[in-house]
Amino acid sequence: MINNMYSSTYEVTPLTMAIVAAPENHTKPSAMVLEEEGTWIVENTPSKIMENACKFFGSSLKGRQEGTRSICGITHKAPISIAPSCGMYFFPTASPSSHKCSWIAHSHIEQVNRGPYRQTEIIFKNGKTILLDVSFGSILNQVQRTAQYRYMLDNRIKYAQRDHVDVVAEPYP
Repeated sequence: MINNMYSSTYEVTPLTMAIVAAPENHTKPSAMVLEEEGTWIVENTPSKIMENACKFFGSSLKGRQEGTRSICGITHKAPISIAPSCGMYFFPTASPSSHKCSWIAHSHIEQVNRGPYRQTEIIFKNGKTILLDVSFGSILNQVQRTAQYRYMLDNRIKYAQRDHVDVVAEPYP
């Protein structure tokens, strides 16, 4: 079921599985947002939706990309964590500045398959599927890079929380 949302706003949540770029024949920038329980059409580009999500959690898309670069050295098509405490890790399918760029939630992926005509099928844990005009190798690489980034960031967070669970801030002497 597709629900039309005639707003340029959409709040990315842990239930968001993918934000897919609209076909090139659309006159307005728009995206199809797949959630666990529904599909929405939003009048905004996928990267703008991701930018708004990053801002909601106190950063920017560029800031999240720079954080990825700092942690694991990925500079192009960098995966990001919108909110690591919520497990919200996404990767772009193309350059985020491209109108063809879609964003996929790493934690919702069940399987990645080769599709016809150099396309890739992504099967989500709830059984929904999407077919993207991106090569299988490129998507597989993005999944693996996101897993690497996720592992490294999660380890940093665990290290920072180790032995300091109850400490909110140190008193000023």
